[in-house]
Amino acid sequence: MNNSIGERRRIIAVDDDIINRMTLEAILSVDYDFTAVSSGPEALMLLTSQLADLILLDINMPEMNGFEVLAALQKNPQTCAIPVIMLTGDLDQETEVRGIQAGAFDFVHKPFIPTLILRRIERTLQLKALQHHMQQEIDKQTAIAQAQLASTERLFREMIEALADTIDAKDKYTRGHSHRVADYSWEISRRAGKSEDYQRDVYYMAQIHDIGKIGIPSSLINKKGKLTDEEYASMKQHTTIGSTILAHVNEMPELVSAARSHHERYDGKGYPDGLSGLEIPEKVRIIAVADAYDAMTSKRSYRDALPQAVVRQEILNGHGSQFDPVFADIMLSMIDDDVHYQMREGLV
Repeated sequence: MNNSIGERRRIIAVDDDIINRMTLEAILSVDYDFTAVSSGPEALMLLTSQLADLILLDINMPEMNGFEVLAALQKNPQTCAIPVIMLTGDLDQETEVRGIQAGAFDFVHKPFIPTLILRRIERTLQLKALQHHMQQEIDKQTAIAQAQLASTERLFREMIEALADTIDAKDKYTRGHSHRVADYSWEISRRAGKSEDYQRDVYYMAQIHDIGKIGIPSSLINKKGKLTDEEYASMKQHTTIGSTILAHVNEMPELVSAARSHHERYDGKGYPDGLSGLEIPEKVRIIAVADAYDAMTSKRSYRDALPQAVVRQEILNGHGSQFDPVFADIMLSMIDDDVHYQMREGLV
């Protein structure tokens, strides 16, 4: 318990010997608010209405011995932080070790030497006050660190969202693509039973997967009609451009894999590295399915959005070849749940 300036610190002594209680009262009542009780149960009852700054606890008592009382104190959130000095007439080192391991702060031997017990009590109270101050400082610094972390995470999230908007602004036909792919990726990972941290990470990765398109001419991105082989080769470079842009983002290294590998295929026939199966990072395998779904359900410069039945069949055709079969199955279930073909307008 904390004391205001001028308030006397409260000590409770627990000892079944009346002579010991009277001796302690004579030594301590001048400087402390002192109370003595004769048993463990009496002490525990008293502490329900009157906490203490320190407890002096005899070991050898009937009904409840000192170790049993100490165990009860340690289990109670209201009393577990009260320092306990155990009182003993024995010089048994094993007993002291047992007491310290059980949570006792110190030991005082009988018969009591006034100057010694006063010093032990004052030292214990000083150490406890220092411990309390240190814990307050730790809590303060932890709160500051958590606030700074939250601020950093918020700034990181806002930067990701701003970059996603910048990417989508290059293509008037796919505006909102990055955010939709992020939504679908989040839902796939949620249905896959992934943790909230995992879902958050895959969401951020999906938002920025097409960042390399910043380095592709808008005329090429918005071209109506089929791309030539040369133009398609240039368009494919957005994966390596994106990974280069993100290579030094230390906050979240996985962003690089999202930018570089979202066009890899499960069968190894994708680009730019020809990765296959589990070589492709799991979060990227999720993004690949979500990206393909949004590409098919969005109006493009060269075609309208595809009918839902066609989209479903394309996902099914890519099951185990273009897409990880596990995440393709989840996307198929999402499509089946979307009976009115409204998912492309925003997840609810």
